[in-house]
Amino acid sequence: MKIAVLTCDVLTDEVKHFCRDLPEVARVEVIEQGLHNTPGLLRERLQAAILATEEDPDIDAIVLVYGLCSRGIEGISARRCRIVIARAHDCITLLLGSKERYAEYVARHPGTYWYSPGWNRCHLPPGKERVEKLKREYVEKYGEENADYLMEMEQDWLRAYNRATYVGFDAAAAQADAEYTKQCADWLGWSFDSQQGDAQLLRDLLSGHWDSGRFLVLEPGETVRFTVDDSILAAMPCGGNCSVQPGAAQQ
Repeated sequence: MKIAVLTCDVLTDEVKHFCRDLPEVARVEVIEQGLHNTPGLLRERLQAAILATEEDPDIDAIVLVYGLCSRGIEGISARRCRIVIARAHDCITLLLGSKERYAEYVARHPGTYWYSPGWNRCHLPPGKERVEKLKREYVEKYGEENADYLMEMEQDWLRAYNRATYVGFDAAAAQADAEYTKQCADWLGWSFDSQQGDAQLLRDLLSGHWDSGRFLVLEPGETVRFTVDDSILAAMPCGGNCSVQPGAAQQ
């Protein structure tokens, strides 16, 4: 079996690290971070990548290193290959190692904002650096008075959080990222926590160890839908719900 991997840039370093020792992984494609903010665009970008990947006759399965991601993966489908997705709301589950650990942590700490090596690299998370950068940009574009109003709007959504939690696999290598997270928490007046990641879920996703409890495997002609129970994802026949119908001609 040959596997192609489509990963969000947030997990690029971790994915490439583990794939070095996996001969079954034939290719890795990195997709830009931030598309979960526009789920329709994420769906469109993933679907295009799936169709392009299927043109390689050697590929048997396409692994998506994504969670539900604001329901951006709903509606994707393949003509020929299987698609494999971890049962996860977002990429933090892939860092923590299980949806159960993620759910337990969030239940105990509902105001958590997650930091990780990839998140810290791909965007400016809440903290002094983000606030100062946004203020400069707003002043340049809209003037001082309007900038103050926009910064108040920024603070509104931050009030939903009270904890900065860092998660990563390699505690020694990620010391700088963890320290940066703590600095952000201190500046914001939030609590700080650090969680040691568990790489087993990501390793199994990449290597083809796909039990039904942790992973959803879509056959050609199936798409994915969100469930309200702890399975998170379920397969369903495409019908009219797929982004692309198996066997349909490409636009």
